[in-house]
Amino acid sequence: MRCTSRIEDEVRRMGFARAAGVDEVGRGCLFGPVYAAAVILDPGRPVAGLADSKTLEPGRREALARLIRERAEAWAVAEASAAEIDRINIREASRLAMRRAVEALRPACDYLLVDAMTIDWPVPQQALIRGDARVRAIAAASILAKVARDACMSALDADYPGYGLARHKGYPTPEHKSALLRLGPTPLHRRSFAPVMEALQETL
Repeated sequence: MRCTSRIEDEVRRMGFARAAGVDEVGRGCLFGPVYAAAVILDPGRPVAGLADSKTLEPGRREALARLIRERAEAWAVAEASAAEIDRINIREASRLAMRRAVEALRPACDYLLVDAMTIDWPVPQQALIRGDARVRAIAAASILAKVARDACMSALDADYPGYGLARHKGYPTPEHKSALLRLGPTPLHRRSFAPVMEALQETL
């Protein structure tokens, strides 16, 4: 599947000037916040090579993130905390992080292209399955969110040594699950997620 500007072009032909792509990163993690980004690309300053962030090598993601931040008409990154995830569930926390990113856009968007869901924001929007692999603005958002979250996990690795956060970025790898059982959950682990609940019971 190729990432194109076809849907964004269609939205512009409908009369919308600032369509924002929106995506989140970190839904499946056991640790830390879920991140989201919103991006309004400038058609006059294209960024070549945009793709679903999961398919890109870290160095390529970081290079593209720099270009997106330089060339986009507007961009913003936001998050919802582990505590918020536990309180309202991961789906609603993802939508909350997305809404925060959209709210921070300057200039504001007038249309939303969202990966796989809709959010609470008063403009027309489309929920696009696999949008991060199909729509350039959503791919750009996925890249910014992924780069920001990975940087956060690498920084928190120093605060919570022994879990391997810089390597697995909070995802439920065997290394992470083993560390959870050995060390117990940190304050930033998502207590509503089954492996963390199991580790809590083991360490009581």
